[in-house]
Amino acid sequence: METRRKKRFIAGAVCPRCNAIDTMMLYMEHGVEKVECVGCGHTQSQTDDQVKQAGGGEVIGVFKPE
Repeated sequence: METRRKKRFIAGAVCPRCNAIDTMMLYMEHGVEKVECVGCGHTQSQTDDQVKQAGGGEVIGVFKPE
């Protein structure tokens, strides 16, 4: 049985594989932030430490789903 995950779409995000716009969704799985394209299935993941490091620079804020 798969646990339910809260999924949120990222407005304006472009998939690095298929270049589709507005198909990327963000969710947490076992404490790891994951991004997946619903169009082609491409996935990327970041641990909490990587997310915190990405929060510097020109980033306005880091979204932390509950």
